[in-house]
Amino acid sequence: MQKRNTVAGIMAMKKAGEKITMLTAYDAAMAAMLAASDVDMLLVGDSLGMVVLGYDSTVSVTMDEMIHHASAVRRGAPAAFVVGDMPFGSYQSSRRDAILNGGRFLKEAGCDAIKLEGGREVCGTVTALVRAGISVMGHIGLTPQTATQLGGYKVQGRDIESARKMVEDALALEKAGAFALVLECIPDELGRIITEEISIPTIGIGAGVHCDGQVLVTHDLLGMFDKFIPSFVKSYCKLAPAIKEAVGEYNEEVRSGSYPDKEHSFSSESNLRKLLGL
Repeated sequence: MQKRNTVAGIMAMKKAGEKITMLTAYDAAMAAMLAASDVDMLLVGDSLGMVVLGYDSTVSVTMDEMIHHASAVRRGAPAAFVVGDMPFGSYQSSRRDAILNGGRFLKEAGCDAIKLEGGREVCGTVTALVRAGISVMGHIGLTPQTATQLGGYKVQGRDIESARKMVEDALALEKAGAFALVLECIPDELGRIITEEISIPTIGIGAGVHCDGQVLVTHDLLGMFDKFIPSFVKSYCKLAPAIKEAVGEYNEEVRSGSYPDKEHSFSSESNLRKLLGL
């Protein structure tokens, strides 16, 4: 049986110079496949709002939806290290709300840790969560929940002032007790600097090769969307065309009557109609 990873184990990977892999998972079947492929961490991201639920942004995702999907991921990958993403509105109102909602990820969904967005403004909340026994992964750079305040979905930290603020945010989050930090959509050199300045692992997404690890939305990695692919994403296969082709072939065979054939049907008594008295 696969040994379950721990916060200490993830942090030790940075010290050992081992790169960390993280991918998103929203259901049991995908979680099982990713865990079997030896991914270090599974993130039940609020990106499920756009990827799975069809929302226009991540802001609409609720705690109940996150718990529903995180629970499915845990059932599919019982030995995986699972991180639950705190949705918009679940931790901003008060530290009490943050602890209650963060606790739900651990108690109801069986997550190992939670992730939340923000810099120094959330450090008090991070400390409160950690003191309550909830391991926290931070997230700075492009923070999708507040993307409109950042001028949209674009690279952050390009100028000296914002880059300095990001380094300060990273140091503050480490001091507050975060065990790892997601860096999203920042210049690769800034990713290098932050990674060297803090002792906790950095997990990059559009933040360059110098981060301690990388995370992608699994549906992007698998090429399941063909309308928009962020420039930092590498699609390792192209499932969208293959899925459309398979469904098209299925439609054609059903409509022509060639599926199901004898190979895909169950046999019965040859005189069944007579036996049934029909």
